[in-house]
Amino acid sequence: MSSYHVVVIGGGGTGGAIIHDLRQRGIEATLVERGELTSGTTGRHHGQLHCGARYAVKDREIARECMEETYILKRIAPESLEANYGLFVALTEEDEEHTPIFIQSCVESGIPTKEVPVKDALEMEPNLNPDIKRAIMVPDGTIDAWRLPLQFFAAAKHNGAAIHTFTPVTGFTYSGSAVSGVQVFDLKTQQERTIKADLVINATGAWAGQVTKMADVEIPITPGPGTMVAVKKRLNNMVISHLHPVGDGDIIVPQRGLSIIGTTQYKTDDPDDIAVPEEDITEMYRCADMLIPSFSRQKYHAAWIAARPLAGAASSVDDARNLSRDFNVVDHGPLDGREGLLSVIGGKATVLRAMAEQTVDAVCNKFGITEPCRTAETPLPAHRAYFA
Repeated sequence: MSSYHVVVIGGGGTGGAIIHDLRQRGIEATLVERGELTSGTTGRHHGQLHCGARYAVKDREIARECMEETYILKRIAPESLEANYGLFVALTEEDEEHTPIFIQSCVESGIPTKEVPVKDALEMEPNLNPDIKRAIMVPDGTIDAWRLPLQFFAAAKHNGAAIHTFTPVTGFTYSGSAVSGVQVFDLKTQQERTIKADLVINATGAWAGQVTKMADVEIPITPGPGTMVAVKKRLNNMVISHLHPVGDGDIIVPQRGLSIIGTTQYKTDDPDDIAVPEEDITEMYRCADMLIPSFSRQKYHAAWIAARPLAGAASSVDDARNLSRDFNVVDHGPLDGREGLLSVIGGKATVLRAMAEQTVDAVCNKFGITEPCRTAETPLPAHRAYFA
């Protein structure tokens, strides 16, 4: 057992995977979250298990990573996934022209594809637009955005991790210029306290820049809000995607008895100061009806907005859309002269385990710990175990 203690800031999926990995490698770990677990971006995404096909044309690396992590998550956390596959459908002649490069990019990224005759696609998904021109099947799926993180938190908790919700970080403590802990305010007890740490990991996603500012450090991250709309009917069993260069409103994800269309993309400086623009709902309905014409005729369930944690700086929405969906682990010691602080930025829900592995590899490297990562082979407990 290591004598080192690490504090993780952020109770989303990435934070849960990190604290699980830390405990598996014998490192003492405490996680603090300003609200409830998964109350940030994790609890607001539309729940697609990305095989990577969406990114294959522009970003082979994250596409390969998504495919690899899809296989791993199916192995270690099947209860939180629906392996229902996905259909990318071409609606226009331009989409048809894009199809060969899409298929080739998937092949080069290690993503299995199968062209499905339009007649068969319409039999498989009878609510699809009958005028689709081509359909490509890929191994997409659906994530339960709450249960999957809870499985990681359950494993960490039962392995001795300390998890504190409703405990926002208000500042850092220092030994010289190095971070030596965090100052927190416990909202349940209304008490301030300090948690000492040999290293602090900033896993707050779109809020990462706000956290590093408390340590007088700037980090290149762009919070990218996007709107989703859900209707009260499961109109498709597979994830339905528009087969074209990535744009707004081009994915419909089935979640239990709901169908969710997403998403738009904006740029913001404050991920807490976001709200659904009314025109987004109209636009999402329009985009959804292109794929499934009956979407907008269903009973409205909800609309919400979530801020993606895009790694990199962007000066415009177009710049933000071009940022990679890959992730980075930033060591603020050599980069900013602030030893004892790491940030993990970017990424997708599908690659949360890989994000944790790379982050904890960096921790072990700093501490001289040689314990390997075992999270890819270790089945996770049921999400209900977190409350046991």
